[in-house]
Amino acid sequence: MITNEQLSTFRSLLGAMQDSLTHRLKDHDHYDIEKAHIQESVGELSNYDNHPGDAGTELYEREKDSALLEHVEDELKAVTSALQRIDKGTYGRCVTCGKEIPVERLEALPTASHCKEHSPERVVSRNRPEEEDILRPAFGKFINDDADATFYDAEDSWQDVSFYGTSETPSDFTDQGKFSYETMYIDSDEPIGYVEDIESFLTANIDGHFSGVSANIVHEQYETMLDANDDMANDNMLEGLYSPEYKRYGD
Repeated sequence: MITNEQLSTFRSLLGAMQDSLTHRLKDHDHYDIEKAHIQESVGELSNYDNHPGDAGTELYEREKDSALLEHVEDELKAVTSALQRIDKGTYGRCVTCGKEIPVERLEALPTASHCKEHSPERVVSRNRPEEEDILRPAFGKFINDDADATFYDAEDSWQDVSFYGTSETPSDFTDQGKFSYETMYIDSDEPIGYVEDIESFLTANIDGHFSGVSANIVHEQYETMLDANDDMANDNMLEGLYSPEYKRYGD
């Protein structure tokens, strides 16, 4: 149970917190949020002639100030409520079950109004921001997107379109191998029309016999890989491809 001495200490502590928060709001002019228009906080008469990048920066600063103001106001409400509970003689008791709140908890959080078991912070919200419905990939919400399907689906449609460019930049990817904008989309390195790299440049005739090599980017990358691993010298690479170990591609 909280002693009178402890209660007096908490009252003094909460009073100091209330004064500090009140002065913070006054000194920061409520973070300029009480002003009617955003241009007033930056000294602009109009936003019409401003660069969109500058408008974006000002919007970010406005949103940040709004969040800071909301945080301080919520903290001030909690402090004021705690002082009111002290005046009513209910400070230190859970407002839900009436159980005494441990002094150690009050020392860590003087504004605590709930015991640990009934603390609202124990419930983790599973609600996601609304903008995620817009920012998520253009696939994953259709009936066949999660299936291991071999036919043309929504993901394939997205890849075909995003090949021509998206709003993604190199900083949006952790894969440092994406050096060109043509590869800056999900699964850009996924083989299309073949399973192994070698299948994309070795060709066969109607009887399934080897008929030649198609010069393409995958073929060039394959040669580079072989040279890097010293598997074959560049001069006799094709001879190695047609050797008995690759006889399934030969006559």
